[in-house]
Amino acid sequence: MRHPQAAGGAAGQVRGAGPETASEPVLETAPEPASGALAEGNALPEEHALPEEHAPEVVYERDALLAEAVRRVLGSTGAYAAMVYLRSRDRRSLVLRTVAGVPLSVMSPFRRIAAAGPLPVAVCFRTGRSVTLADAEETMRRFPQLAVGLPYDFVSAYVPVGHGGERFGVLSVLWPASDDGVPPQEGGQLSAVASRLGAGLSELAAAGQSVEAEGEAAVVELPPPSVPSTRVGLFDWDVATGALAADVRFREIFGFGPGEFDGTVFCLTGRIAPGDVPEFRAAVRTALERGEVLAARVRVLGPAGRPYPVELWARVPGAVSEGGTHLVGAVLDVRTLTAAAAAVERLRDGVFSLDPDGLISYVNRAAEPLLRATREELVGHHPWEVLPWLADPFYENRYRAALLSQQPTTFLAARPPDGWLAFSLFPDAHGVTGRVVAAEPPPGPAEPPTGPGAGGVGSTTGMGSATGTGGVGSTHHLLQLASALTEAVTVRDVCRAVAEEILPAFGGQELAIYGVHEQRLHLVLQAGYPDGFLDGFEGTPIDARVPGAETLSTGTPIFFESVRELAAAYPGLALDEMGAWAFLPLIASGRPVGSCILGFDRAHTFTLEERGLLTGLGGFIAQALERARLYDAEFALARGLQQALLPHRLPQVPGLRTAARYLPGTQGMEIGGDWYDAIVTGADLTLVIGDVEGHSVAAAAAMGQLRSAVRAFASGGEPLGRVLVRTNRLLLDLDPGLLASCCLVRLTPADGTVRIGRAGHLPPVLRHPDGRAEALYAPGGPLLGVDDRAAYPVSKLRLRPGSLLVLYTDGLVEDPAVAIDQGVDRLRAALARGRAGEELEELAERLLREVGSTGRVDDVALLLTAVEGTGRARGPSTFVGVDGDEG
Repeated sequence: MRHPQAAGGAAGQVRGAGPETASEPVLETAPEPASGALAEGNALPEEHALPEEHAPEVVYERDALLAEAVRRVLGSTGAYAAMVYLRSRDRRSLVLRTVAGVPLSVMSPFRRIAAAGPLPVAVCFRTGRSVTLADAEETMRRFPQLAVGLPYDFVSAYVPVGHGGERFGVLSVLWPASDDGVPPQEGGQLSAVASRLGAGLSELAAAGQSVEAEGEAAVVELPPPSVPSTRVGLFDWDVATGALAADVRFREIFGFGPGEFDGTVFCLTGRIAPGDVPEFRAAVRTALERGEVLAARVRVLGPAGRPYPVELWARVPGAVSEGGTHLVGAVLDVRTLTAAAAAVERLRDGVFSLDPDGLISYVNRAAEPLLRATREELVGHHPWEVLPWLADPFYENRYRAALLSQQPTTFLAARPPDGWLAFSLFPDAHGVTGRVVAAEPPPGPAEPPTGPGAGGVGSTTGMGSATGTGGVGSTHHLLQLASALTEAVTVRDVCRAVAEEILPAFGGQELAIYGVHEQRLHLVLQAGYPDGFLDGFEGTPIDARVPGAETLSTGTPIFFESVRELAAAYPGLALDEMGAWAFLPLIASGRPVGSCILGFDRAHTFTLEERGLLTGLGGFIAQALERARLYDAEFALARGLQQALLPHRLPQVPGLRTAARYLPGTQGMEIGGDWYDAIVTGADLTLVIGDVEGHSVAAAAAMGQLRSAVRAFASGGEPLGRVLVRTNRLLLDLDPGLLASCCLVRLTPADGTVRIGRAGHLPPVLRHPDGRAEALYAPGGPLLGVDDRAAYPVSKLRLRPGSLLVLYTDGLVEDPAVAIDQGVDRLRAALARGRAGEELEELAERLLREVGSTGRVDDVALLLTAVEGTGRARGPSTFVGVDGDEG
């Protein structure tokens, strides 16, 4: 399905994201960085020239490729918006470089994304695999940080952009909310566009040109939703002689057929309604006297003698003082627009239009008394700015919800002192059309708010000020960045979140976090600083005359937008090669915790919104550090407990070889409930793998209890089904408030018999002697700790010599970018790729490397068992069926 607004292909335009726009991309010269380290007494650095790779023609060529890609996507799919992220110069961030179909103001929380972060754009870039999100529920489940920043219902896809093994960025596409998710037939088209874009960027890179993103994003303008209804004709008129040269469109507007216009003004006036000829002549005189005339309206006689309106725009070329008698200009056929505007003006309902950024672009007459504001007061402003009773963030949020979901939305609003209005919003890629009518108050005790300014137009203390310092977008941005800290548990996690997600989100290159101990500042983390540069600041008293200490002692953030500003405020302070700095106090519960320093490699203007966001984040960082210190103390105890509960070595059983691995989680407390075990029961070997939910001391303690219980039950010769039943009842009796999964496998080396019992655990993966691998989806029961009457069937399998069985926990195969079944299949494929003679220990390392996610946060347990033999036995391993003797 073709995007209805993408007709015309390259006819669209590109404009800069700043206040000035043009038909070509705005090519910005980034601020130059400081030149070299400064120490006391050093002179201020000279400005650097713009690097050659950032030359305007190079930027234009790159941005033309990006604009073509988003137009091609919107022109060949049903998507309403497309964006391209490119990697930053330091490869730590992904920067929004090109966007179409959605305003930059809505995407502000995601203009710069940490490449190491958990957002889908970052996961797609790191893994090189596409990510698709079918609805808001899946987005919240897999990428909660995205849902916090854009809490709206839409369908999205993220496709890597690269070529020849090198990745340049990500193509992101949005569809309207639907029950079908990403249209399956459009995945190939997205991949083709991304591949073509990657090839183009690769050519630029091979030619020595920069393909990294810097500066503001370029907005690709979509063509209007239909063919423009205003025709424009051009003319050149010598008033002294009466000669008038006109183009084809001009002659069509005045109703001249081929050969009917003789090139004189006398012929032209014959087509003007007789009553308007004086107006036409007056407009000409005005143009000659004043140098121009704007929007002079006259009526033209149509083929049946019925008049229709046109507008005349003309100017005198050259200076008026020269006494010119020459006019050039245009005539506009405004019939369709005039009729459409008149039709809307006749409606009794209020009608208004919002542009993609939420600014009011049109209001009809009926809306003025309803809103109690004039058009002049409304047009060009956000409704939640000029109408105080719409200042609640809820109303701006309704506009964003309509724009992102591309679905109509309605809501009620109380208009003081005693009225209620019903609003309906109808969005498309170009903005929102709104309808407003008087409404009955909702049932219940709700009453219209009253207070100063209620019912009038004026400034508001609510969110969404014209300066951009507030609004729903800023709130979502703060929450999205702060959510990275909510997942951080240890001090190291907090520092990693700030360094890898928050610092790149603002485009910074240096970070230092100091903690307070005995009234002195001590470095907790640094990133990006030259070796040894911060050594001289270690142990600085918190009352010292340096910005990192003064921001803490005063409790006020300090911002320096250039080297000159910092050097003037703190003469003699040792400086490095950065060009701007933000010093943030870290204060939690009124107590100084430390300070955070962000450095930028170029001069940087901190907007009011950025200052507000950084100030708010300082509080979040301080709270996170305080919380992390408590967790670190608990971690030492929990980690020791877990290590003591895992087996120190695996038993040796003739005819079998085993290997195991355990990896703690890469985030949080790094303590979880995964465990494995191998128990000799007579001539058999019972393999155990399990996972208690959660990452805490409680999870580790529950894991220890379950491991002991399973070992005791299995060692007594209980059938596997009975072992699981008794373990399930034990967990319910203990009532730790936790659930657990478990898989038991009993191997009899003498005849290759295998019995499998599962309690909500992922299936074992088996590699046959011939190299084939498959997941054994044997029947199983529910998770342990759910139902005290649960039964656990046991399946029977006969293995051939040379077979290999793999047990694992979900941390190995989970990946936010893919469904867990795909992760299991990834394990199966990696197991099938095993080479001849590969040792079991070597295989375990390879599986962790090839299957495990780079963004893994959960712990991993892996248990491999090989049935010894030549590996050339005939036939695969065979499934016998459900073992009736078990249970």
